[in-house]
Amino acid sequence: MTTESRRPAPGVLVLAALFVGAGVLHVVRPEPFDRIVPPGLPFSARTATLLSGAAEVAGGLGLLHPATRPAARWGLLALLVAVFPANVHMAQHPERFPLPGWALWARLPLQPLLMWAVWRAGRR
Repeated sequence: MTTESRRPAPGVLVLAALFVGAGVLHVVRPEPFDRIVPPGLPFSARTATLLSGAAEVAGGLGLLHPATRPAARWGLLALLVAVFPANVHMAQHPERFPLPGWALWARLPLQPLLMWAVWRAGRR
């Protein structure tokens, strides 16, 4: 494998930066993410925030190397499926968030697009 083929494509770098940045924010500033967590989980909202943040950082970093890209792809896809209920919960309770309700609903269809980007980025 040449050095060129090992280097992540620009789109993969952007996606990796998005996930690593979001994951770091989950740890550095967890309060807004805690509010998104729907009730009924078997652990606290803070635990869910920190776990999802760690998964985002690990997945984003995993996209950077060809050997770990496939595992990062599956991990990030699982994460995106797991957090989708939190995004729905957020849209259902717009009064708790500083965004208009329509924007919270409009972002839900973006989740499959993000999943598609992760699927493509996770190839070797």
